[in-house]
Amino acid sequence: MGNAIQNEDYLFKKVYDHVLHRIERNEWKEHKKLPSVRQLASEMNIHRLTVLKAYQLLKQHDKVYVKDKVGYFVQSNVTKNLEYLDNPIVSAYVQKNHLSEIHQSPVSYNFSQALIDPNLLPNQYFSSYVKKVFDLYPKVLATYSTVQGDLELRESLTRYFINQYKTHLNPDNLLITSGSQQAIHLIAQTFIKSGDAVLFERPSYSAAIDIFRAQGAQIVTVDIHPNGYDLEQVERYLKQYKPRLFYLIPTFHNPTGYTVSAGQRKKLVELAEQYRCLLIEDDASHDIYFDHAPPPPIYTYDTAGTVIYIRSFCKYISPGLRIATVICQSSLMKSLITVKSLTDNGSPLLNQKIFLHYFSSLRMQQHLEKLRIALQIRKEIMEEELGVTDWKWTSPKGGLNLWVQLPDNLPTELLLTKSIEQSISFVPGQVCDPLKQLSSWIRLSFSYANEKQLSEGVKRFVAVAQSLL
Repeated sequence: MGNAIQNEDYLFKKVYDHVLHRIERNEWKEHKKLPSVRQLASEMNIHRLTVLKAYQLLKQHDKVYVKDKVGYFVQSNVTKNLEYLDNPIVSAYVQKNHLSEIHQSPVSYNFSQALIDPNLLPNQYFSSYVKKVFDLYPKVLATYSTVQGDLELRESLTRYFINQYKTHLNPDNLLITSGSQQAIHLIAQTFIKSGDAVLFERPSYSAAIDIFRAQGAQIVTVDIHPNGYDLEQVERYLKQYKPRLFYLIPTFHNPTGYTVSAGQRKKLVELAEQYRCLLIEDDASHDIYFDHAPPPPIYTYDTAGTVIYIRSFCKYISPGLRIATVICQSSLMKSLITVKSLTDNGSPLLNQKIFLHYFSSLRMQQHLEKLRIALQIRKEIMEEELGVTDWKWTSPKGGLNLWVQLPDNLPTELLLTKSIEQSISFVPGQVCDPLKQLSSWIRLSFSYANEKQLSEGVKRFVAVAQSLL
């Protein structure tokens, strides 16, 4: 019986992906009638109910629409005018929803990468510190870390979290990963099988969307607003879809910059416990705040073990070290460690030791204070240069990005093409949307370019946009 259900899920996903792929590649253009349920079932040699189920989900996701007694048709806002897709970078993001091609484009004004300007990071300190690490651990390159992560680092991080949030924790609750993206991948591999429903904020972190989709998850979206979520909608979806987990970024959300209130965080934990849904809290920018520290992480309100917390330190300490930690209860940890052992048998020990001694130093706190000021100044420069437009955004209280709404009559694909021609990059909103819509939104990162590049680049970007209008 279990194999039959699994096979049905596989076939359903196969039909859904087949239709979506042909729409996205513009083989089936807008308002084109899709093959009938009977015809496609015959072509693919599967049951008609499986095709019908796939068509109904495509309709729910606004990829197709239905005319009574006529059939299913391609929705008008799914296909894209191919005259904008001559540029392979633009084509790649529309068809594959990957950021890598945009990031690989060599540009002078980089507003696509949510990374911090390397000149703001403690590079000199690290280079002089490496020798000290080798003196302390002369055999550091001659041995592996444990799969779960260096015990000394886990003990240090445990003390940090206890002091910071007065939470109950021990080193066995921590797993060290090679960045937050690996942590998300481990969680998806461990807890998701094909066909499982997962809740996702809309918009969300593009890499996480791709990871869960590749695992075969059925993504159900919950809109995130400047004031958080519609909790009634969240509860309704928890009842209706019975999701395995809810992946969320409640602090300086990527891409919007929104932060969820402490009250909503408590309520989310209650709902997750009630409906037996894991909350996957991704916290990559917790320390990048401008005025006031954000509310404590969701996991600090959790007493029943319903939250898996991912805390990354890569962006604002050293992206090259690739250090993140996962915090969860021991019953969940055992499964994650098994998958981690099959992935790389443990993150590099040298990276962990270098990070350990920097993270626990006074220099770390001084670095963070200066970094917050520098990033706030850059955010204000970008906002000032955008102030000449009528574009809309909510000014974030932390993080690395502005989430900007453009006029509806400004085609994002053409804007990306023309911007790259002018050596400017940004992230189209569709990349961050599990439904691949949000076509009038873009993400502009203010953290990577220096102050002069920001001022010049945003002026040029606005000029490109206005020329298209």
